Amino acid sequence: MPFSHWIARLQSSPLPAYLLIPELIAEDLQQGRLAPRERLPPLRELAGRLHLNYTTVVRGFAEARDRGLIASRPGLGSYVRGSFIGLPLRAGTGAEMTMNLPPEIEDHPAMQKLQQAAAEAITAAPLHELMRYQDFGGTARDRELAAGWLRQWVPDAAPERLLVAPGIHAALLALVSMLVRPGQSLCVESLVYPGLKAIAAQLGTRLQPLEMDAQGLLPEAFEAACKTTPVGALYLCPNLHNPTTASLPIRRREQIADVALRYSVPIIEDDAYGMLPVAAPPPLADFAPALSYYITGMSKWLGAGLRTAYVLTPGHAAHLRVAGALRATSVMASPFVNAVMAHWLADGHGAEVLDAVRAECAWRSALVRERLGPLGVRTHPQGFHAWLPLPENTDASAMAAQLRGIGVAAVAGSAFSTDRQPPEGLRLCLGGDLTRDDCARALQAVANAVETSAGS
Repeated sequence: MPFSHWIARLQSSPLPAYLLIPELIAEDLQQGRLAPRERLPPLRELAGRLHLNYTTVVRGFAEARDRGLIASRPGLGSYVRGSFIGLPLRAGTGAEMTMNLPPEIEDHPAMQKLQQAAAEAITAAPLHELMRYQDFGGTARDRELAAGWLRQWVPDAAPERLLVAPGIHAALLALVSMLVRPGQSLCVESLVYPGLKAIAAQLGTRLQPLEMDAQGLLPEAFEAACKTTPVGALYLCPNLHNPTTASLPIRRREQIADVALRYSVPIIEDDAYGMLPVAAPPPLADFAPALSYYITGMSKWLGAGLRTAYVLTPGHAAHLRVAGALRATSVMASPFVNAVMAHWLADGHGAEVLDAVRAECAWRSALVRERLGPLGVRTHPQGFHAWLPLPENTDASAMAAQLRGIGVAAVAGSAFSTDRQPPEGLRLCLGGDLTRDDCARALQAVANAVETSAGS
C-alpha cells in the first residue's frame, strides 16, 4: 500500500508526527518513490492509512508546504513540488528545461491577487467579443494602459506608437522579416538569444556577429560592420544580456546609437529583461528615437505563457509597416490574454508582482554569487540567470547535458554563438518552478560537476 512504509517510521521516531511527515516526503523524493507534480492522497484518506489524527496530517502538510516540498490548489488537492535535481531518473527521462524562465512565486499574496483578478477580467468581458478578430496591435485601451506601464522605462512611450504582439519572439520575426532585405545582414552580438538564430535560419537572413566584452557589444565592432557589410538592422539585448548577464553602460549606448544614426541602421532593441533591474540606463530608443524599435514584454518577469509583448515604433509610417508585418506573421495577440493584462495593469497588480519577483531574483542571485563566486560566475542583482565561464579544455556541451540529466537548467555557450567560436561556458537558469531548496541543490550540482571536470 502506498505510504505504508511511513507507518514504522512514525511509530519509532522521537519526532512528533507532524514534523516527521515533511522529512518522509523529502526522503521519498530523494529515493524516487515520489515524483515532482505527483498528486498526494486526500488528507483524511492518508490519515486513515497512517493511523493518525486528521489534524496531525493537516499540520504535517502545512510544514511540508512551508518547506516548499508540496503545494495545494483548490479543487486539485496537494501535489509534490520541486524538480528532478539530484533525484533518480525514472525510465531514463530527466527534466530537461532549458528555457530561461522567471521564478514562480505562486504562494505570494500578489500572485493570488493576480489569479482572482484574471477571473474577474474574463467574467466581466462579453465572451463573443473575446472570440472575434480584434483591432490589430491591441485595442485603444490595451495600448493606452501598456504605454502608461512602459513610461517607467521609456518616458516618451505613446499609445499611437505602440503595438501589442503575441510574444517577443513573434515581434522579432516580424521585424527581421521587415527590416533586413535580401543581400543585407543582421548585426548581432557574438552570443545571442537562440530564438533569433532560429528566426534568421527560417528567413534565410545572414547574421553578422559583432565582438563583445564583459560590458556587452563593442561600438567599434558595429561601426566596422557598417563600413564593410550591407547592414539591414542591428539586434541587441541591452539589459541582463542573455546569456552573459551584461548590461550596456550609458556611454556605450550613446556610441552605438551614434553609429546607427550615421549609417542609418535601424535598431531592434530586445529589452526582454529590462523590467527586472531596480535601475537601468536609458534605452537606446532615447538616443536614436527615429531608428529604434523597442521591444519588451511579460515573459521574463511574469510568465512566458502569457505571450504578451509590446513594440514601440519610431513613428507613424513605421508603426503601419510593423502592424502589417505582425499581421502577416502572427495575425494578432490573444484577446483573452489582452483582456487579462489590461485588467492587471489598470488595477496596479503588475507593480506589486514585479516587486515580489525582483525580491525573489535578488535572493537567488545572491545565492549564485555565494556558491559559484569563486568560479568566476557572472550574474545581476535582480537576475535569475547566470553565466559561468568554464576552465580551458572543458567540454561545456557535455557538462550541460550531464546537468540537464539531473534537472539543472544549463545551456552551453555554443547554443548562443553566432561566430562559430563559442566560449566554454554555461548559462544557468534558477527560475521556473524551482524552489529555493532546488536552487541550492542545483548550484551544488554545478559546483560538483566543475570540480570533477577540473580533476579529471
